[in-house]
Amino acid sequence: MEFLCYHRDRPRSMTLREQLLEEHWSYMDRYAADMIARGPTLANDGDTPTGSLHIVDVPDPTAARAFAFDEPNYQAGAYRDVLLRRWRNTLGRTMWEFPDGQNGGNRFLVLGLGAGEAIDLPLPPDRDRLIAYGPLLSDDGTVWLGTAALVQAPEPDTARAILTADRYDDIEVHPWRFGGRPS
Repeated sequence: MEFLCYHRDRPRSMTLREQLLEEHWSYMDRYAADMIARGPTLANDGDTPTGSLHIVDVPDPTAARAFAFDEPNYQAGAYRDVLLRRWRNTLGRTMWEFPDGQNGGNRFLVLGLGAGEAIDLPLPPDRDRLIAYGPLLSDDGTVWLGTAALVQAPEPDTARAILTADRYDDIEVHPWRFGGRPS
């Protein structure tokens, strides 16, 4: 089962995150084979982390909760909250298979949060700029709760346009970059 886990940083937690960096990477190394995408969200300056996104394939909702809440930064209080939702990999690939690779262009995490009738389930026409894409679902996969995408786009409004704006309760757009342990 695929899950999207987005840990949002607590204000002024950067020093704590820096202290725990090796613990975070060691923890995530245990899930490396199961990762679909990962990386930090960033402030508008393009450098300051604001959160940590992981899309991971784990056996069940219990394993997803353990993944999210046993993470060292979460345990130490570096995060203010966690969005954890079942997700479906509509593209059927990982971020490492994205044709443009890790370089080139601005990247964004787009979260469309909603309820009711599912929308934006088919891939958008401009799928060449999609790094990851799929619906956010209830733990049992039966209730649509929104859509999440990692998008290469020139600016936030272009990334936001990947979703049908008037059909969501809220759409968040966060600068994002490919993550993982440096080689």
